[in-house]
Amino acid sequence: VEVFEEAGLPRGVLNVVTGSSSDIGRHFVENEMIKGISFTGSTEVGTEINKMASKSLSKVQCEMGGKNAVIVMDDGDLEKAQESILQGAFGSSGQRCTATSRAIIHEDVFDNFVKELVSATNEICIGDGLIRESDMSCLASKQQLNQIQEYVEIGLTEGATLLTGGKQIIEKGYADGYFFQPTIFKDVATNMRIAKEEIFGPVLTLFKCQNIDEAITISNDCEFGLSSSIYTENIHKAFTYIEQIETGIIHVNSPTLGGEVHMPFGGIKSSGIGNREQGLEAIEFFTEIVSVYISH
Repeated sequence: VEVFEEAGLPRGVLNVVTGSSSDIGRHFVENEMIKGISFTGSTEVGTEINKMASKSLSKVQCEMGGKNAVIVMDDGDLEKAQESILQGAFGSSGQRCTATSRAIIHEDVFDNFVKELVSATNEICIGDGLIRESDMSCLASKQQLNQIQEYVEIGLTEGATLLTGGKQIIEKGYADGYFFQPTIFKDVATNMRIAKEEIFGPVLTLFKCQNIDEAITISNDCEFGLSSSIYTENIHKAFTYIEQIETGIIHVNSPTLGGEVHMPFGGIKSSGIGNREQGLEAIEFFTEIVSVYISH
Protein backbone atom coordinates (compact mmCIF):
# COMPACT_ATOMS: atom_id res chain seq x y z
CA VAL A 1 0.00 0.00 0.00
CA GLU A 2 2.83 2.40 0.88
CA VAL A 3 4.47 1.81 -2.50
CA PHE A 4 1.25 2.67 -4.33
CA GLU A 5 0.79 5.83 -2.26
CA GLU A 6 4.39 6.86 -2.95
CA ALA A 7 3.65 6.41 -6.66
CA GLY A 8 0.79 8.91 -6.41
CA LEU A 9 -2.30 6.84 -5.67
CA PRO A 10 -4.49 8.83 -3.23
CA ARG A 11 -4.59 7.48 0.30
CA GLY A 12 -7.61 5.31 0.99
CA VAL A 13 -8.06 4.15 -2.60
CA LEU A 14 -6.18 0.89 -2.04
CA ASN A 15 -6.84 -1.05 1.16
CA VAL A 16 -5.62 -4.42 2.38
CA VAL A 17 -8.09 -6.19 4.66
CA THR A 18 -6.93 -9.33 6.46
CA GLY A 19 -8.94 -12.05 8.11
CA SER A 20 -11.18 -14.97 7.23
CA SER A 21 -11.91 -14.84 3.50
CA SER A 22 -15.41 -16.23 3.98
CA ASP A 23 -16.39 -13.57 6.53
CA ILE A 24 -14.69 -10.63 4.83
CA GLY A 25 -15.74 -11.70 1.35
CA ARG A 26 -19.38 -11.93 2.33
CA HIS A 27 -19.34 -8.36 3.71
CA PHE A 28 -17.84 -7.06 0.46
CA VAL A 29 -20.15 -8.98 -1.84
CA GLU A 30 -23.31 -8.04 0.07
CA ASN A 31 -22.36 -4.36 0.41
CA GLU A 32 -24.44 -2.31 -2.04
CA MET A 33 -21.71 0.35 -2.19
CA ILE A 34 -19.42 -2.14 -3.94
CA LYS A 35 -19.91 -1.73 -7.69
CA GLY A 36 -17.50 -4.38 -8.95
CA ILE A 37 -15.97 -7.57 -7.59
CA SER A 38 -12.84 -9.15 -9.07
CA PHE A 39 -12.14 -12.62 -7.70
CA THR A 40 -9.48 -15.28 -8.24
CA GLY A 41 -10.09 -18.66 -6.63
CA SER A 42 -12.15 -21.83 -6.79
CA THR A 43 -15.13 -22.36 -9.06
CA GLU A 44 -17.35 -23.11 -6.06
CA VAL A 45 -16.57 -19.78 -4.37
CA GLY A 46 -16.70 -17.81 -7.62
CA THR A 47 -20.12 -19.23 -8.44
CA GLU A 48 -21.39 -18.29 -4.98
CA ILE A 49 -19.98 -14.75 -5.31
CA ASN A 50 -21.72 -14.33 -8.66
CA LYS A 51 -25.00 -15.49 -7.15
CA MET A 52 -24.73 -13.17 -4.14
CA ALA A 53 -23.61 -10.17 -6.21
CA SER A 54 -26.65 -10.48 -8.47
CA LYS A 55 -28.82 -9.12 -5.65
CA SER A 56 -27.08 -5.73 -5.81
CA LEU A 57 -26.37 -5.95 -9.58
CA SER A 58 -22.62 -5.58 -8.94
CA LYS A 59 -20.29 -6.41 -11.81
CA VAL A 60 -18.39 -9.66 -11.28
CA GLN A 61 -15.10 -10.82 -12.74
CA CYS A 62 -14.05 -14.33 -11.69
CA GLU A 63 -10.93 -16.25 -12.68
CA MET A 64 -11.54 -19.74 -11.35
CA GLY A 65 -10.45 -23.36 -11.61
CA GLY A 66 -8.67 -25.21 -14.37
CA LYS A 67 -7.86 -28.73 -15.57
CA ASN A 68 -5.38 -27.74 -18.23
CA ALA A 69 -4.24 -30.21 -20.89
CA VAL A 70 -1.20 -30.45 -23.13
CA ILE A 71 -1.63 -32.31 -26.42
CA VAL A 72 1.54 -33.95 -27.78
CA MET A 73 1.28 -35.01 -31.42
CA ASP A 74 3.71 -37.44 -33.05
CA ASP A 75 5.08 -34.65 -35.27
CA GLY A 76 5.76 -32.29 -32.35
CA ASP A 77 9.05 -31.39 -30.72
CA LEU A 78 8.99 -34.14 -28.09
CA GLU A 79 11.91 -32.83 -26.06
CA LYS A 80 10.32 -29.40 -25.85
CA ALA A 81 6.95 -30.96 -24.99
CA GLN A 82 8.50 -32.97 -22.16
CA GLU A 83 10.13 -29.87 -20.68
CA SER A 84 6.81 -28.05 -20.95
CA ILE A 85 4.89 -30.77 -19.13
CA LEU A 86 7.48 -31.03 -16.35
CA GLN A 87 7.44 -27.26 -15.86
CA GLY A 88 3.66 -27.00 -16.10
CA ALA A 89 2.77 -29.96 -13.89
CA PHE A 90 5.40 -29.72 -11.18
CA GLY A 91 6.64 -26.13 -11.16
CA SER A 92 5.17 -24.35 -8.11
CA SER A 93 4.18 -27.89 -7.02
CA GLY A 94 1.24 -27.69 -9.43
CA GLN A 95 -0.34 -24.92 -7.37
CA ARG A 96 -1.19 -22.58 -10.25
CA CYS A 97 -4.52 -22.16 -11.98
CA THR A 98 -2.77 -22.67 -15.34
CA ALA A 99 -0.73 -25.68 -14.18
CA THR A 100 -0.67 -28.69 -16.51
CA SER A 101 -2.76 -31.49 -15.02
CA ARG A 102 -3.42 -33.59 -18.14
CA ALA A 103 -1.18 -34.76 -21.00
CA ILE A 104 -2.76 -36.24 -24.12
CA ILE A 105 -0.10 -38.06 -26.14
CA HIS A 106 -0.25 -39.59 -29.62
CA GLU A 107 -0.21 -43.39 -29.51
CA ASP A 108 2.78 -43.69 -31.87
CA VAL A 109 5.09 -41.93 -29.40
CA PHE A 110 3.23 -42.65 -26.16
CA ASP A 111 5.37 -45.43 -24.68
CA ASN A 112 8.79 -43.88 -25.24
CA PHE A 113 7.57 -40.40 -24.33
CA VAL A 114 6.06 -41.60 -21.06
CA LYS A 115 9.17 -43.61 -20.20
CA GLU A 116 11.38 -40.54 -20.62
CA LEU A 117 8.86 -38.30 -18.84
CA VAL A 118 8.79 -40.55 -15.77
CA SER A 119 12.58 -40.79 -15.76
CA ALA A 120 12.90 -36.99 -15.89
CA THR A 121 10.25 -36.62 -13.17
CA ASN A 122 12.27 -38.85 -10.85
CA GLU A 123 15.25 -36.52 -11.31
CA ILE A 124 13.38 -33.42 -10.10
CA CYS A 125 15.19 -31.74 -7.23
CA ILE A 126 12.71 -31.16 -4.40
CA GLY A 127 13.65 -28.74 -1.63
CA ASP A 128 13.46 -25.25 -0.17
CA GLY A 129 11.86 -22.95 -2.72
CA LEU A 130 14.31 -20.18 -1.82
CA ILE A 131 17.25 -22.33 -2.94
CA ARG A 132 18.11 -21.89 -6.61
CA GLU A 133 18.83 -25.59 -7.12
CA SER A 134 15.29 -26.62 -6.16
CA ASP A 135 13.00 -27.52 -9.06
CA MET A 136 9.96 -28.02 -6.84
CA SER A 137 9.09 -27.06 -3.29
CA CYS A 138 6.37 -27.73 -0.73
CA LEU A 139 2.62 -27.37 -0.77
CA ALA A 140 0.89 -24.35 0.72
CA SER A 141 -0.84 -26.04 3.65
CA LYS A 142 -1.66 -29.24 5.50
CA GLN A 143 -5.15 -29.02 4.04
CA GLN A 144 -3.75 -29.04 0.51
CA LEU A 145 -1.50 -32.00 1.34
CA ASN A 146 -4.46 -33.97 2.66
CA GLN A 147 -6.48 -33.16 -0.46
CA ILE A 148 -3.74 -34.42 -2.78
CA GLN A 149 -3.28 -37.61 -0.75
CA GLU A 150 -7.02 -38.17 -1.01
CA TYR A 151 -6.98 -37.73 -4.80
CA VAL A 152 -4.11 -40.22 -5.14
CA GLU A 153 -6.19 -42.79 -3.27
CA ILE A 154 -9.19 -41.94 -5.44
CA GLY A 155 -7.12 -42.49 -8.59
CA LEU A 156 -5.91 -45.89 -7.40
CA THR A 157 -9.43 -46.90 -6.38
CA GLU A 158 -10.77 -45.84 -9.79
CA GLY A 159 -8.26 -48.15 -11.49
CA ALA A 160 -5.59 -45.75 -12.76
CA THR A 161 -1.96 -46.94 -12.79
CA LEU A 162 0.47 -44.99 -10.62
CA LEU A 163 3.75 -44.62 -12.53
CA THR A 164 5.68 -42.59 -9.99
CA GLY A 165 5.21 -40.56 -6.81
CA GLY A 166 2.00 -40.59 -4.85
CA LYS A 167 3.41 -40.11 -1.35
CA GLN A 168 4.32 -37.39 1.11
CA ILE A 169 8.06 -36.85 1.56
CA ILE A 170 8.89 -37.28 5.23
CA GLU A 171 12.63 -37.98 5.12
CA LYS A 172 15.13 -35.91 7.06
CA GLY A 173 15.29 -32.37 5.72
CA TYR A 174 11.63 -32.25 4.69
CA ALA A 175 10.01 -32.03 8.12
CA ASP A 176 9.46 -28.26 7.97
CA GLY A 177 7.12 -28.28 4.99
CA TYR A 178 4.33 -30.20 3.30
CA PHE A 179 6.39 -31.88 0.58
CA PHE A 180 4.77 -34.31 -1.86
CA GLN A 181 6.33 -36.42 -4.60
CA PRO A 182 5.63 -35.41 -8.21
CA THR A 183 2.97 -37.90 -9.26
CA ILE A 184 1.99 -39.39 -12.63
CA PHE A 185 -0.97 -41.65 -13.47
CA LYS A 186 -1.69 -43.52 -16.71
CA ASP A 187 -4.59 -45.76 -17.76
CA VAL A 188 -6.88 -42.87 -16.89
CA ALA A 189 -10.44 -42.67 -18.24
CA THR A 190 -12.02 -39.29 -18.89
CA ASN A 191 -14.84 -39.99 -16.44
CA MET A 192 -12.48 -40.56 -13.49
CA ARG A 193 -12.41 -37.89 -10.80
CA ILE A 194 -8.64 -37.43 -11.16
CA ALA A 195 -9.28 -36.63 -14.83
CA LYS A 196 -12.09 -34.13 -14.24
CA GLU A 197 -11.57 -32.35 -10.92
CA GLU A 198 -9.00 -29.68 -10.11
CA ILE A 199 -6.42 -31.19 -7.73
CA PHE A 200 -4.15 -28.12 -7.43
CA GLY A 201 -1.01 -30.10 -6.76
CA PRO A 202 1.81 -32.04 -8.46
CA VAL A 203 -0.42 -34.71 -10.01
CA LEU A 204 -0.42 -35.41 -13.76
CA THR A 205 -2.79 -37.74 -15.63
CA LEU A 206 -1.84 -39.26 -19.00
CA PHE A 207 -4.10 -40.13 -21.94
CA LYS A 208 -3.42 -41.80 -25.29
CA CYS A 209 -4.93 -40.52 -28.55
CA GLN A 210 -5.01 -41.75 -32.15
CA ASN A 211 -5.27 -38.38 -33.90
CA ILE A 212 -5.84 -34.65 -33.42
CA ASP A 213 -9.64 -35.02 -33.35
CA GLU A 214 -9.57 -37.54 -30.51
CA ALA A 215 -7.03 -35.42 -28.63
CA ILE A 216 -9.30 -32.37 -28.81
CA THR A 217 -12.31 -34.44 -27.73
CA ILE A 218 -10.44 -35.70 -24.65
CA SER A 219 -9.22 -32.21 -23.80
CA ASN A 220 -12.71 -30.70 -24.10
CA ASP A 221 -14.34 -33.47 -22.05
CA CYS A 222 -14.06 -31.41 -18.89
CA GLU A 223 -16.11 -28.74 -17.12
CA PHE A 224 -13.14 -26.36 -17.04
CA GLY A 225 -11.79 -24.24 -19.87
CA LEU A 226 -8.90 -22.08 -18.68
CA SER A 227 -5.67 -22.91 -20.53
CA SER A 228 -4.47 -25.52 -23.02
CA SER A 229 -1.47 -26.31 -25.18
CA ILE A 230 -0.48 -28.37 -28.22
CA TYR A 231 2.89 -29.48 -29.55
CA THR A 232 2.87 -30.03 -33.30
CA GLU A 233 4.83 -28.93 -36.36
CA ASN A 234 1.75 -29.31 -38.58
CA ILE A 235 0.09 -25.93 -39.17
CA HIS A 236 -3.22 -27.54 -40.16
CA LYS A 237 -3.39 -29.46 -36.86
CA ALA A 238 -2.50 -26.29 -34.99
CA PHE A 239 -5.34 -24.31 -36.58
CA THR A 240 -7.80 -27.17 -36.11
CA TYR A 241 -6.86 -27.15 -32.44
CA ILE A 242 -7.20 -23.35 -32.16
CA GLU A 243 -10.66 -23.45 -33.75
CA GLN A 244 -12.05 -26.34 -31.70
CA ILE A 245 -10.41 -26.26 -28.28
CA GLU A 246 -12.63 -24.98 -25.46
CA THR A 247 -10.32 -22.79 -23.38
CA GLY A 248 -9.86 -19.06 -22.91
CA ILE A 249 -6.06 -19.28 -23.22
CA ILE A 250 -4.49 -21.25 -26.08
CA HIS A 251 -0.80 -22.10 -26.47
CA VAL A 252 0.89 -23.62 -29.52
CA ASN A 253 4.31 -25.14 -28.80
CA SER A 254 4.51 -23.47 -25.38
CA PRO A 255 3.43 -24.44 -21.82
CA THR A 256 -0.03 -23.93 -20.36
CA LEU A 257 1.47 -21.61 -17.76
CA GLY A 258 1.38 -17.86 -17.53
CA GLY A 259 0.53 -15.10 -19.96
CA GLU A 260 1.65 -11.67 -21.14
CA VAL A 261 0.36 -8.78 -19.03
CA HIS A 262 -1.17 -6.99 -22.03
CA MET A 263 -3.19 -10.07 -23.07
CA PRO A 264 -6.62 -10.93 -21.63
CA PHE A 265 -6.35 -13.68 -19.01
CA GLY A 266 -9.23 -15.97 -18.10
CA GLY A 267 -11.27 -18.97 -19.09
CA ILE A 268 -14.63 -20.21 -20.31
CA LYS A 269 -17.04 -22.86 -19.02
CA SER A 270 -16.49 -23.32 -15.25
CA SER A 271 -13.19 -21.44 -15.36
CA GLY A 272 -14.47 -17.90 -15.73
CA ILE A 273 -17.30 -15.43 -15.25
CA GLY A 274 -17.44 -11.94 -16.74
CA ASN A 275 -14.64 -9.89 -18.26
CA ARG A 276 -11.11 -11.24 -18.51
CA GLU A 277 -8.33 -10.09 -16.23
CA GLN A 278 -5.46 -8.05 -17.75
CA GLY A 279 -5.38 -6.18 -21.04
CA LEU A 280 -8.13 -3.94 -22.42
CA GLU A 281 -10.75 -6.34 -21.06
CA ALA A 282 -9.63 -5.51 -17.52
CA ILE A 283 -9.83 -1.77 -18.19
CA GLU A 284 -13.41 -2.21 -19.37
CA PHE A 285 -14.31 -4.05 -16.17
CA PHE A 286 -12.93 -1.37 -13.85
CA THR A 287 -14.51 1.51 -15.78
CA GLU A 288 -17.93 2.26 -17.25
CA ILE A 289 -18.62 2.65 -20.96
CA VAL A 290 -20.93 5.59 -21.66
CA SER A 291 -22.31 7.05 -24.87
CA VAL A 292 -22.14 10.86 -25.12
CA TYR A 293 -24.16 12.89 -27.66
CA ILE A 294 -23.38 16.60 -28.13
CA SER A 295 -25.58 18.71 -30.37
CA HIS A 296 -23.84 21.44 -32.36
